[in-house]
Amino acid sequence: PDDVGGFEVFVDDLDDVDVINEYLYLEELPSNLFSQTIKDKFPGIFEWLALQDINKYVILSLMLVVSIINMITALMILILERTNMIGILKALGSTNWSIRKIFLWYAAYIVGLGLIFGNLIGISLCWLQNQFGFIRLSEKDYYLSVAPIEMDFWTILLLNLGTLLITLLVLIIPSYLVSTISPVKAIRFK
Repeated sequence: PDDVGGFEVFVDDLDDVDVINEYLYLEELPSNLFSQTIKDKFPGIFEWLALQDINKYVILSLMLVVSIINMITALMILILERTNMIGILKALGSTNWSIRKIFLWYAAYIVGLGLIFGNLIGISLCWLQNQFGFIRLSEKDYYLSVAPIEMDFWTILLLNLGTLLITLLVLIIPSYLVSTISPVKAIRFK
């Protein structure tokens, strides 16, 4: 009657659970006792969390592909609308690279505005969820009553910088359209 039925060990980092479990089982516990991690006890939760990580990467990749396609389209439209201007700049002696830089800076401005407004909306929604918990979950299915939100400044900053950098690097290729424009033909069809 004086025996302990079990005890819990709390860890700071979930990645250390398996190492600590192995240490306890092999080094500390008598042979007639066993240890079990929370991952072993509730595997469904951790499978669900792993699935969420996969979803996160798929969604971010799709968003990046869509933004790249939209920006390529926007850049091509800008170049085609400004054909006359490109012809005049070439006739005045501008290099293809200097003209391409004009369009790349303008594309960076458009992407930057999109990131600013997207961040304002996204961070506001995350803050509202943290404060009021308006996105509810079924506790029976998810073991949580509201959807948790974790905002990390560095993650948000790196995502924004990565999106801007990747989009601009990809836009260098369609900006070659500027080199194909002949100054004589561009100025003639004003």
